[in-house]
Amino acid sequence: MPELPEVEVVRRGLESWVVGRRIERVSVLDARSIRRHHDGPEDFVASLHNVTVRAAVRRGKFLWLPLSEPSMPNGGSTPAAVPAALVAHLGMSGQLLVEEARAPMEKHARVVLDLEERTGLPGQLRFVDQRIFGGMWLSPLIPTSDGLPGGAGDPGPVLPEDAAHIARDVLDPSVAADDAGISAAARRLRRGWMHRSAPVKSVLLDQTQISGVGNIYADEALWRVRMHYLTPSGALGPSRIAELLCALRDVMIDALAAGGTSFDSLYVNVNGASGYFARSLHAYGRAGELCDRCRENGHAGRIVREAYSGRSSYRCTYCQRVPRSSGRG
Repeated sequence: MPELPEVEVVRRGLESWVVGRRIERVSVLDARSIRRHHDGPEDFVASLHNVTVRAAVRRGKFLWLPLSEPSMPNGGSTPAAVPAALVAHLGMSGQLLVEEARAPMEKHARVVLDLEERTGLPGQLRFVDQRIFGGMWLSPLIPTSDGLPGGAGDPGPVLPEDAAHIARDVLDPSVAADDAGISAAARRLRRGWMHRSAPVKSVLLDQTQISGVGNIYADEALWRVRMHYLTPSGALGPSRIAELLCALRDVMIDALAAGGTSFDSLYVNVNGASGYFARSLHAYGRAGELCDRCRENGHAGRIVREAYSGRSSYRCTYCQRVPRSSGRG
């Protein structure tokens, strides 16, 4: 599943290629991909006709495009309505691609937005999804609970109602601006974690605690701070949580610089290019290999793959040992 860096790469592409353009026509090729739009395909198409994309915003793995009011033939706009956003979630295999209208349609294209013509810019935004776990839908914009911008790329303190339960992420401007922001986030998390016995990896994957973290980057961040995934979250003090958040932030920044992590053809950016951060992973997907850190320090640690909570976890046998408090030490 695409995680925060992969979705941020897509957001930045939308910001460059789609923001500021009017949607002239909408084609729903498979209604299953707009199943979360409760008013159905006809309303989805009508609601997007002649609206302009004002921004491209992300919180965690959620993407949304805040929309203007529909344009009128005389250049005015329709009467004011509740501000809304076009929400997109990539799920397991979703892609948002900008294409020329004359380009062959992808086999798994589900929704196509025809955009107003701009010199040098492709004319369509296509939502492609092989497995149909993702989707697009419209959601009203509501004020953020803390009065801060909704997420990366958002100039205003609003977010879609359907994303209100999603926590901020470690690349959110209000969190990651400096170390003070990370420390404040660590203190907030500590207050919520101090009585929890849940393993730290479970908490990292909980989108209501920290958003945007999936299996790959959880394992990479835990490797960077030499922490076992079964470490009880309540055993971590604010400084250790801050260290972990910094590791999450740094590994995601590194992944962004590489265009994200691609293991197959399903994750691509808006131009169809794959990321190459997979070449820089230290833990995830490297079972049986020597640990990079242990090799440099003369230790014999190896990366192992272990089943945990229905998924795989990767760790070093030497520098990420099982904590005694986990019950498995």
